[in-house]
Amino acid sequence: MLTINRRSTHTILAQSLANEVRRFVDELIIPNEPQLACKENQSAQLQSELAEKARSAGLWGLFYPASYGGKITALEDYLLVAEQEARTEFSSDIFGSHSALDAHMLLKFGNHEIRKQFLEPMISGKTIPSYGMTEPEHSGSIPDLITTSAHLSNGNWHINGRKWFVSNAHKATFITVLARTGEKDALLSSALSMIIVPANTTGLKVERPIPIAGSSLDQSEISFNAVQVPEHYLLGGCGKGLELMNQRLGIGRLLRAMSWVGLAQRCLDLMGARINSAHGRSARLPEKQLVRQHIGNTYQAIASARALIRIAARGVDTQCSSHIEINTAKMAASRALCIASDSAIQLYGAEGISDLTPLSGISKIARASRILDGTEDSLISSIGRQLIHFYQQKSTYSFD
Repeated sequence: MLTINRRSTHTILAQSLANEVRRFVDELIIPNEPQLACKENQSAQLQSELAEKARSAGLWGLFYPASYGGKITALEDYLLVAEQEARTEFSSDIFGSHSALDAHMLLKFGNHEIRKQFLEPMISGKTIPSYGMTEPEHSGSIPDLITTSAHLSNGNWHINGRKWFVSNAHKATFITVLARTGEKDALLSSALSMIIVPANTTGLKVERPIPIAGSSLDQSEISFNAVQVPEHYLLGGCGKGLELMNQRLGIGRLLRAMSWVGLAQRCLDLMGARINSAHGRSARLPEKQLVRQHIGNTYQAIASARALIRIAARGVDTQCSSHIEINTAKMAASRALCIASDSAIQLYGAEGISDLTPLSGISKIARASRILDGTEDSLISSIGRQLIHFYQQKSTYSFD
């Protein structure tokens, strides 16, 4: 009973914070979306001002580690807040949520120097993290094909290679790089390591932004040419890269899924507003069967994704996580966003594909969601393989 009461208390706190975040988004961020979308210094200044207001309101870094000011400790509870934060695509920098995953990784696997030099400034909003895993020479992010190399010499890691689809690389203060530190014939489980590289290190170069559907979505290609960083910038121990990568991917996919559900909710709200607007009533949208199907299918997709995310998040919280649950939740959230954005655009017509609504930007994120953090094809193949293997051992799968 004590455990249930404690869980209930944490959930009540999360719901209260979610309500505050929703008001902040509705009153301060959404009205400023056109200005935030501009690629000018004025946009950056506005974003900084809103981030300071979020900090003053106690809404900054809500899913940071508790020892560094985070107010929500369970991933399942954070779903309530994350989906409210993500109802606008400009929220991650304003609420500091873009750094939450790195905050947990640096705290768990970083040494004292890493926490002091990288974690603490990041928590305070003074630095921006990035992560380099995928490489341009190979399809996807298959760990066995990683060629970016790092070897230890005279107390420094020497790093060479290229990474692409690196988020925030153009504005990052440091990048966590997955590199091959073992010999060519070494087992994959001990061949990779994660190393932190400050963005101003000699030999590190942002080669180019990578536009996605006409927008950057903050993706870039970077190169490492004889980069040298101190030995103690190693994260989690030499040869532990694959283990860290899997932990990062699992939590990262759920955090992304939560944000996609938030954007899908925004599309659902926009659909409701459109249907019941003067324009919608004059076009008799509330009476049309296909319109009802659009909004009904969108609700069903969002509700299903939220339930699957909650199950997967609970597994992470109780250290009983399953790749089947995590990957299924990620795909469900992606599909919910695709259904929601496409349905909303259909109801808005030409206005929906213009910059007069946020839907065109959301639709680009929706399409990218089926690729980023693991393509839908690779994830469904992985899920199927694991389920087939399960039934080679047992006769019934338990959903409890």
